[in-house]
Amino acid sequence: MPATDERPPAAIGHVRFNVTDVEATARWLATVGLRTIVSDSDLAVLELRGGTHLVVRQAERPPEPRARAPFDLMFDDIEAMHRLFEEKSMSPSSIQRGRIHDSFEVVGPDGWVFTINSSHASGQPI
Repeated sequence: MPATDERPPAAIGHVRFNVTDVEATARWLATVGLRTIVSDSDLAVLELRGGTHLVVRQAERPPEPRARAPFDLMFDDIEAMHRLFEEKSMSPSSIQRGRIHDSFEVVGPDGWVFTINSSHASGQPI
């Protein structure tokens, strides 16, 4: 008898992210843990846990200063990720302890401000 797949039946397939320097952004995202699928000067596709693909495309101009990225990144071990950002001289903010998430911020490509959150997955298969 085959095992039952207990994961939710739906997933977010693709998230689009427009930046002025696709190659630099793809390198930065790979540095913080995304898996590179395709990387060219005008298009990159990076994979996240669960199979979601971040599609990085060319934009004509950068976002407004200190604009928040249109998505956050979530990691199981927030302290380890904070140390990784420090080791890579990415100047993360201090970790803020919250009711649902612990989190910090880091400025990424094009000046986008990324929120890095601790995981709060349900504990069920995802």
